[in-house]
Amino acid sequence: MKVVSALIIGLCAIFAASLLSEGLMGLRTADRYVTVKGVAEREVQADLALWPIRFVATGSTLDEAQNKTRSSREAIMAFLKLQAIEESSVELQRLDVTDTRANPYSGNNNEQQYIINQTLMVRSTDIDRIRQAAQNVSELVDSGVVLSSDYGPGGPTYLFSGLNDIKPQMIAEATVAARESAQQFARDADAELGGLRRANQGIFQILARDQAPGVSEQQQPLKTVRVVSTFDYYLE
Repeated sequence: MKVVSALIIGLCAIFAASLLSEGLMGLRTADRYVTVKGVAEREVQADLALWPIRFVATGSTLDEAQNKTRSSREAIMAFLKLQAIEESSVELQRLDVTDTRANPYSGNNNEQQYIINQTLMVRSTDIDRIRQAAQNVSELVDSGVVLSSDYGPGGPTYLFSGLNDIKPQMIAEATVAARESAQQFARDADAELGGLRRANQGIFQILARDQAPGVSEQQQPLKTVRVVSTFDYYLE
């Protein structure tokens, strides 16, 4: 009887050791994975241009400043018409009137008593036309318009709004690139690539196509859309 009991205990110990060994092997296998990144890039063109044309007019009287403002506004509208930009694309925006005599810190010898700042916002989907017009803006200066950049950098801002349309394809490209990297790693490690453990889509970035110091993405009609996705694959 004692022999039988000892035999049973021994078999149970062997069985338990076997289960423990298999469990540890499974744990080690589960911990074997590789992390890879997939990059997808695409060059796109802006589909909306916002061009704030800011100008300033001054006068010793309010009527004089208003007349100069009206003259400058008409000159800008005539310039835009010559550039084949429709009047419906132009919107009158910010208007600021300053009376320098109302400023206690200004000297009494200041002849420019009234200063009027105004902004005309050009909004268009014709990117090439806006870009060409912006390159000819010196014609406004030649006609007597005093341009201002008190409220930010001058020139058009170019926006791209079609990100959602290209997201699925770019994610697919990043996924393919990441899997290729994982397969190469598995071959180099003398292993087999297993299933997907975890995935992170990453953040889409809209960058300037020509990335250089001082170059803003919004100043360039052509842009680069980039996404870096991260994947974990099991190794077998």
